[in-house]
Amino acid sequence: MHDLARNTISLIDGKRADAATAGDKSNFTAPLSDAKRQQFNAAYPNRLAVEHTHSQHNPEKDWGRDTLRAIEFAFYVLNEQFGTPGPHGEKMRTITKHNTVVIASSISNGAAAALAAAEQDEHGLIDGVAVTEPNIQVAARHDLIVKRGALNYSGGSKPLLDYSTFANLYQPCAALSTRAATSALPFSAAFVPFAQARCASLGDKGLLSTTTPAAQGEEALDKLLAYGWEPGTIPLHVSHWSLATPGIAMTYSNAHGRFSVADNLCSFSFAYTDAAGNVIAPLPTLATIFGAANGVPPPGGINIVNNNNPAAFGGPKFDRISASPSNNKFDFNLDGALCQRDLVTGRGENAARVQVGMQQAQRRGDRNLKPTIIVHGRDDALVPVNFSSRPYYAQHQRVRGHKSEMVYIEVTNAQHFDALLGVPGYAENYVPLHVYFNRALDAMYAHLTAGAALPPSQIVRTTPRGAVTMPIGASNVPSWLPTPPAAERIVFDGNMLTIPD
Repeated sequence: MHDLARNTISLIDGKRADAATAGDKSNFTAPLSDAKRQQFNAAYPNRLAVEHTHSQHNPEKDWGRDTLRAIEFAFYVLNEQFGTPGPHGEKMRTITKHNTVVIASSISNGAAAALAAAEQDEHGLIDGVAVTEPNIQVAARHDLIVKRGALNYSGGSKPLLDYSTFANLYQPCAALSTRAATSALPFSAAFVPFAQARCASLGDKGLLSTTTPAAQGEEALDKLLAYGWEPGTIPLHVSHWSLATPGIAMTYSNAHGRFSVADNLCSFSFAYTDAAGNVIAPLPTLATIFGAANGVPPPGGINIVNNNNPAAFGGPKFDRISASPSNNKFDFNLDGALCQRDLVTGRGENAARVQVGMQQAQRRGDRNLKPTIIVHGRDDALVPVNFSSRPYYAQHQRVRGHKSEMVYIEVTNAQHFDALLGVPGYAENYVPLHVYFNRALDAMYAHLTAGAALPPSQIVRTTPRGAVTMPIGASNVPSWLPTPPAAERIVFDGNMLTIPD
């Protein structure tokens, strides 16, 4: 986080320091001249620039390359520590890819990086891949059909920014659906008038055809399901919008388009805000943000600010309690969300920049020749299976066929955020996915070191514990089967991926 007003940054060891003297030891300094920074500060004081959002590098396009570099660096460090000493005190390269097992492995964005690295691994650094819930995308193939029981999906893979900006429009309104009434993280009464205003504004702009809040909530939810979210995600849309969707929309729209913080894209910025939503100077927590933040804002008191909040309502304010300037309605700033959506679907100059960046982040799906296990929770509302793992696996099967060593495991009653399983609502209804991540690592290691067979692609049926106080046991999270019955197998045939219901 670069505090632009005080010109301080985090050093690579996490300590805060002056950006002017930090040089290469800065973890991130916004690429702005002093004059440009001061001009921005005059217009928008107390704002923060964030590396993923404002580096102007579109980092996602290089995740595979960076993962491969990390492996090379790991070999260097291992040899420096444990390599055989040479005649002149140097360390010999005795730990190499030829005598070391390398598994590319992570979750979410890191899982996508592992898959990208496997596709780009021209020097055989990686032996196998084991990942969960990857934010992976391939060029859309609309001839692909995903069939799960009576549900058919043919929309193909979608980029995170695409479906996140779509969700950012409709998730707040969908909260009013009666089907979402059992939300895993129920919204407060204060949320309702904002959600009703969002529904009304969507109707005013022709994006909903119904006219009552109740009907509009149902229509908004139907739009999310038609776009490709699984029915099991219905209870999660409210909490995911509250926790993640707007931050992803802002971060990736800026990142893909390589916009500067000074570009004020869609009139959004990052800042600390007070209880009334007004921008304030950074809190002391900024000193520990290096260790407390995950890289995608807003963390620890930092919020998204609507710089276009009408002056009559106090000017720039915490986006969630601000108004749209086009209608002066407190509708969660629909104008800003529509601006971000237009970057994905529109034809303007800014949209062209973003769309090029989105394409640069797409993977092929057919070049990963490594043994691979992909695990994904069916109820993932943040990185839905229809946009990511399912089409990626199908594309690989389409090209590699019987030569494929890729396995896809889909877990019922599992969603994206295991960290929320201690929260009432999540705890009773969902199981941890991370246990399957560990099992995927174990299975891949056994395959690479002992020749153990990889499991067939299949559905794993879990049982939620039903109460916060209940322990999670083996019956809640059963292992996948070495030879599942035909009815439980995930199969690909021609252009159809069939998932057990």
